[in-house]
Amino acid sequence: MRYNFHMDREKFIDAKRIVIKFGTNILRGDDGTVSLPRIFSFIEDISHLVKNGKEVIVVTSGAVGLGRKRLRLEGTEGTALKQACAAIGQGKLMSIYESGFDTYNLVAAQILLTEDDFGIRTRYLSLRTTLNKLLELGAIPIINQNDTVSTIEVSPSAAHMQVCFTDNDKLSALVASELDADLLIILSDVDGLYDANPKENPDAKIIREVDEVTDEICALGSDASDGGRGGMRTKLKAARLVTRFGGKVLIANGKIPFVIKKIFNGEDIGTMFLPQTEGLSDKKRWIGYATNIIGKVVVNNGAKKALVEKAKSLLPIGVVDVINTFSKGDVVSIVDENDCEFARGIVNYDSEACKKVMGCHSDDIIKILNFKNYDAIVTRDNITIL
Repeated sequence: MRYNFHMDREKFIDAKRIVIKFGTNILRGDDGTVSLPRIFSFIEDISHLVKNGKEVIVVTSGAVGLGRKRLRLEGTEGTALKQACAAIGQGKLMSIYESGFDTYNLVAAQILLTEDDFGIRTRYLSLRTTLNKLLELGAIPIINQNDTVSTIEVSPSAAHMQVCFTDNDKLSALVASELDADLLIILSDVDGLYDANPKENPDAKIIREVDEVTDEICALGSDASDGGRGGMRTKLKAARLVTRFGGKVLIANGKIPFVIKKIFNGEDIGTMFLPQTEGLSDKKRWIGYATNIIGKVVVNNGAKKALVEKAKSLLPIGVVDVINTFSKGDVVSIVDENDCEFARGIVNYDSEACKKVMGCHSDDIIKILNFKNYDAIVTRDNITIL
C-alpha cells in the first residue's frame, strides 16, 4: 500500500485557504447533546487562524441534533421529522457560531446548500463567486447541507440517478474543490486512518501519511458512524477528490482539546493525504464529482481503453448500451460491460439518439438521425476519468 512516503508536517500545514469540516459526533458531548465548550474552542482556534491571515470556511453538521433536543425527542426516524428538526435546529446552530465569532470581532455567514447548488452549473459558479466575495470581505462562511429541503433521502425518479453528495464529508470536499482550497481538515471522532479496524484489531496502527488514495486505501474505510451519515469510507472518498485537484487533506480526532491549534503548531496529529501532482481543471472536477448523474452509457473494452489510456473521445461504435433517459448536455456515468464506472462525461446527444447510433460508425450518424452535432457521443474535453 502506498502510505509510507514522507512530507514535512510544517510544509503540509502551510495553507492560505482552509476548509474545516465538523462531524456530528464531535459536536456532541458525552450526554448526546451539543457540546458548547468544544464548539467555542473550535471558534477560538479558527479566529486565531483568520487573525493570522488565513481564509477559513467551516462545513458543519449539528442542526438536526439541536432541533431534536429542542423538541425533546429521542430519535428522528423518517425524512419529514429530520427535515423539521433541521429547520428548528439550524437557527440555533447559526446563533452559536455568530455569537462565538462575534467575540473575536469576526463575522459569520450562513450558507445552506442542496445538491442542485452543485449539479446545476450556473448555480455552482454563482456559489463560488459568493464564497470568494465573503472571504474577500473577511467573513467566515458557515456551510451546512440544507436538510430542510434536501431530497437526498427521497428516492430519485430515475433508477440510475446518482446524487452528487449525501453527506457533509463529500460536501466539504466539493466546497474545497470549488474554492481551490489548499487544505481540507475533516474532524471526526477517530484519530485518523488505521491499517485495520481498531475496534476489531487491537494491533491496528494509525497511518500518518498517504500519498495516493487508491482502491486499496479506500478498502480500509468503515461504514457510517453512530449519529452521522458518513464513516471513514466517505472521508476517504472526500480525500480522493480533493487530492486529485492538488489539495491536501487531514483527517483527525476533533475531540482532542484545541486540536486545530495543535495541528497548525505542527503536532503529529491525524492522517495526512498528499496532493497529486497533476490537478484536474475546474470543469473536469465539476463533471466528475459535483453533478447529479442521470443516465448511464455502457462501453466495450476497446472504447474503455481509448478513453482511459489514450484520452480519446467516446465514439458511438464503442457504445453497447444506453440506460435511462437523459438530454443533450446532461452528465452521464460511463461504465464498462461489468458495470464498473470509470468515467463521467457531458453527452452531445440525448438518450434516444444515443440508442439509435450506438455501435455505428460516426459517418453513419447523419444517415440515422438526419442531423449530426458531433462525431462523438462524448468529446474528450468533456470526459473526466475517475
